[in-house]
Amino acid sequence: MIRVHDLDATLRFFKDGLGLRETRRMDNPQGKYTLVFLAADETPEAEIELTYNWDSTEDYGSARNFGHLAFRVQDIYATCAHLQSMGYTISRPPRDGHMAFVRSPDLVSVELLQEGHLAPQEPWASMPNTGVW
Repeated sequence: MIRVHDLDATLRFFKDGLGLRETRRMDNPQGKYTLVFLAADETPEAEIELTYNWDSTEDYGSARNFGHLAFRVQDIYATCAHLQSMGYTISRPPRDGHMAFVRSPDLVSVELLQEGHLAPQEPWASMPNTGVW
């Protein structure tokens, strides 16, 4: 479960950026929250739960206290380029052709893992880390 402040921004990251799809949604007006469940087509049984507490101003921190999420991708360079084109910073570029890190709008660290290995490619091979992941 990931607590989010901006549900639309987070859905854009996970759906448009990483290709997950919304599997179900539950609004609870009494509790003033919305739960949104996302999954990859290849593994619909493995879901991420997004919890959006309406009108919350609570500081959720950097979300590193629970570790991070990891996703296997078919082409790490194409995925990173796509996320960059959407305005996301690749915090740890895929210099080795195998692993990269990006953060969601709610500062959740997301590790991207290449299915197999790709040969190092520019501009990624010489790109420095940016910020934290």
